Amino acid sequence: MSIPRPEYPRPQFVREKWINLNGEWQFDYDDENKGLENKWFKKEHNHFSKKINVPFSYQSELSGIGETAFHDLVWYKRSFTVPADWAGQRIHLHFGAVDYRTWVWVNGEFVTYHEGGHVPFQADITDVLLDEENEVVVRVEDPSKDLDQPRGKQYWEEKSEGIFYLRTTGIWQTVWIEAVPTTFLEKVKMTPDIDKDELTVEYVVNGGKPDYQLEIEIMFDGNHVSHDVIQLTTNKGTRSILLNDFNVHGPGRLWSPENPNLYDINFRIKDGLDVVDEVTSYFGMRKISIENGIVMLNNHPYYMKLVLDQGYFPTGMLTPPSDEDIKNDIKLTKEMGFNGARKHQKIEDPRYLYWADKLGILVWGEMANAYTYTNDAVRRMTAEWQEAVERDYNHPSIVAWVPVNESWGVPRLLSDKRQQDHTLAMYYLTKSLDATRLVISNDGWEHTKSDMCTIHDYESDKEVLKERYNTVENIMKSLPGNRLIYVPGYKYDGEPIQVTEFGGIAYKKSDWDGWGYSGATNDKDFEEKYYKVVSAMLESPLVQGFCYTQLTDVEQEINGLLTYDRKPKIDLDIIKQINEGRKIRRFSTEKE
Repeated sequence: MSIPRPEYPRPQFVREKWINLNGEWQFDYDDENKGLENKWFKKEHNHFSKKINVPFSYQSELSGIGETAFHDLVWYKRSFTVPADWAGQRIHLHFGAVDYRTWVWVNGEFVTYHEGGHVPFQADITDVLLDEENEVVVRVEDPSKDLDQPRGKQYWEEKSEGIFYLRTTGIWQTVWIEAVPTTFLEKVKMTPDIDKDELTVEYVVNGGKPDYQLEIEIMFDGNHVSHDVIQLTTNKGTRSILLNDFNVHGPGRLWSPENPNLYDINFRIKDGLDVVDEVTSYFGMRKISIENGIVMLNNHPYYMKLVLDQGYFPTGMLTPPSDEDIKNDIKLTKEMGFNGARKHQKIEDPRYLYWADKLGILVWGEMANAYTYTNDAVRRMTAEWQEAVERDYNHPSIVAWVPVNESWGVPRLLSDKRQQDHTLAMYYLTKSLDATRLVISNDGWEHTKSDMCTIHDYESDKEVLKERYNTVENIMKSLPGNRLIYVPGYKYDGEPIQVTEFGGIAYKKSDWDGWGYSGATNDKDFEEKYYKVVSAMLESPLVQGFCYTQLTDVEQEINGLLTYDRKPKIDLDIIKQINEGRKIRRFSTEKE
């Protein structure tokens, strides 16, 4: 049997020696919470009653189980062998994402604990390994009804309904082991500056020695660009590298959706001539900014045409079935004339961001929100969001961060000063971690401090939309979703305006029923209704970008441009022509 999701799981930080641990694991529910008491983590425990196909959650079809009932405690186990030629190196066990709280044992020894369902974690397991076969055991707790927990679109009832979907419990991204030397590159943070033609590299080395050096080599399209050598007198530092390739005054080598140019970068820790550790990566020279109230990409005005992408799949749910499925979603998005995607209530798989970088698409990164406001909810969200921003910082495709959506997790934002302060804190925390991107503190309405004024508006009448988005005064007095656009005490201050959810036209083109925000009865009707809402955005003198709801149908929602299994509902070129403002003929109002 082939290994599911066999591709390298961390494409921006690649080492040669690694082994994928996806595939068949032993598995069991622990509904009575007896596993710890009965020491299921010990090697002699051999009573797991099920098999599961990692990295798919037990609720998904591809897991081989496909059960949707609540099981808040689950256990996993599998064996693995470390190659003999890895001797003398440190062995790290990696988890791409496990939802939600995770305990890990190797050979009966506890090695790590992690809280947070959408971000990676790892453990150095070298000192507990055996010469023969090893065994890893994982215990996961995912409280189905805990609304303090950042959960995104995962519903707290057994059957999905409305805008909420089936839950994902346990391992849902790749598990793998990696060999690293005793001195190794722990992480890098790469910040492009197109105005100075520089790349700033912040690095952390684990176990560095003063006589070691960090060598940084930059290439573009196979050609040498820069070579720098840093003496490792300390284990961390910052170096700005002049690229000197004259890419500032034209598209040249800058990254954009239209020209997704990427530089290759190699990091080598060296002891004299000997290479101690080597990591390969890439980066893009890209700048997102706001100048005089206008969104700029690489110092030029840029109209964002985004599609809302939930990142769910019929057989894998939150987990894409394959790398090709990820690429296909991005290719279909571009074929329809969109230049970006807002990944909605999901911290996306790094492989998606890799292909967004490679194929060229803007990405808005969004936190999976909780639904109540408590100290625990704030702590959990803040911690996980910091891990997410750090994980994804180096991707040129990401141009905006959205920590909160539609006041989820801050339901009394209008009246509760603490909840207002929380959205301000998330805005400034995100800015403190990443000063290079746009931050929207609360996407949709009830803004406090955001870099853009983003609005969710599912009005379907073009004339109403045109009137509404013709003047700032009309926009600010409108109540989309029956919500204020700004929290009392805060006001619009010239920020760029984008309509970041709209449309949502339901059109049944598959075997399942569902709903949307408005409806179409046939292809021509769908085409006409799509034209009306999109052209209203394009014709507005104030709107600088939009995000159409949504890319695909998802479970009971049938408001996608594609069905859940990614079949186009109408000719993709028609969608593209409308998105590009080329479809301007009047549509017949007669029903066909």
